[in-house]
Amino acid sequence: MTMLVERFNLPAALSPAPSKRDVETVQFAQAALTSAKREGLQLAVRARYVALVVIGCLLLVINPAWEQLYYVALLGLFALIGWAQVRVGRVGVSRPELALLFCDLALLTCLIVIPNPFGASHWPVAMQYHFGNFIYFFVLLAGATLAYTWRTVIAVGVWTAALWLIGIAWVWWQPDRDPALTARIAAATGSDERLFAMISPSEIVFHVRIQEIVVFMIVAMTLALAVRRSNDLLVRHAAVERERGNLARYFSPNVVAELSKQDEPLKQVRTQHVAVLFVDIVGFTAFADGRSPQEVVRTLREFHGLMEQEVFRHSGTLDKYLGDGLMATFGTPFAGEHDASNALRCAQAMIAAAESWNDQRAASGEPKLHVSFGLHYGPVVLGDLGQTCLEFAVIGATVNVASRLEALTRTFGCALVASDDLVSQAKAELGGAATTFQSLEAREARAVRGIQQPIAIWTQPRGA
Repeated sequence: MTMLVERFNLPAALSPAPSKRDVETVQFAQAALTSAKREGLQLAVRARYVALVVIGCLLLVINPAWEQLYYVALLGLFALIGWAQVRVGRVGVSRPELALLFCDLALLTCLIVIPNPFGASHWPVAMQYHFGNFIYFFVLLAGATLAYTWRTVIAVGVWTAALWLIGIAWVWWQPDRDPALTARIAAATGSDERLFAMISPSEIVFHVRIQEIVVFMIVAMTLALAVRRSNDLLVRHAAVERERGNLARYFSPNVVAELSKQDEPLKQVRTQHVAVLFVDIVGFTAFADGRSPQEVVRTLREFHGLMEQEVFRHSGTLDKYLGDGLMATFGTPFAGEHDASNALRCAQAMIAAAESWNDQRAASGEPKLHVSFGLHYGPVVLGDLGQTCLEFAVIGATVNVASRLEALTRTFGCALVASDDLVSQAKAELGGAATTFQSLEAREARAVRGIQQPIAIWTQPRGA
């Protein structure tokens, strides 16, 4: 895990002038790794506690003697070290963490190599190797893979090998505490040196000890590769989730799911027919005058939340917020079969939501806010704009017309103005008899600034 942070964080690994996207990727990867490290440490210490309880019970079952309480008491030290690792754990190089890991391995080495001081037997020290207790190092190695970088897992393997060799050297220098027993076994085995080495309490059996180290290092290396691969997958998954999160800010959940299956980039500039919806609060500037910034922001958040919910519920795309209004599109990034009707239904659902919101405001003694809507359907150009700070944009005359139609609501004193192009397309999608069109009223064609030909429009009164 440390390696991955270094890979994303070292200045040498980044360009001299990293883009905003690079910086955000680094931050997102670091946040993902920090969360994974914290969860891994919690999981590792819980696994440690369970393992210690199981080992403690196993020791008492295998050898139900009072002297075993010495080992049970030392298991408490392992539990304490695990607790301390959670307290000092962090992403990156942490010397206290490494020191605690080393203490883990050193304590286990002493526990295995040094005889029980409360034991009744006085066997030679080398007899400790005949009990096969090296396998307990694998418990610590398994715990390390849950929370640490692949380099740390390799370090655990190297430290274990070094400590085990030191233990072997220490035992080799110890005198034979029962030479008479060794002599009797030598007499019993005769000239068979291999048999004597296997059963003699004073023999270390070097080739078996080396075999333990080699096998342990192989397992440690294999687990280190698995940890490295897991961390790479974690960062990739975090990047994917970040991209999905960015898409979810603009597109409805079903569109996000569809985009995640597409290999074609959004930045490809293209032209297609889209329904455009503009929403605005009438007279919001006068409303905001004299009110605290906190109240203004709270009101806008409530309003935007209601409008955003309806955009996504009707399979629309939230293009941008425009102060006290917003722009939404239907048919982006991919055209659908009901783009115009979805836009019209969305606007009508927004009107109903705004009226319900105003009723709540009136009940609280707050003034009502009138909301206006403009709708148009036609060709647009869409794609990513910008060089480093990209924005998925929808541009063209259709967008301008929708904005102008929203402004016409002041002239007609209505809630919604929709172009005949949009209404005709919606009728083609739903059928002219649908209840969606009952509240609409046809108007004469109107000249719209920036458009040569007058545009036939439909309006919907407030409260309809």
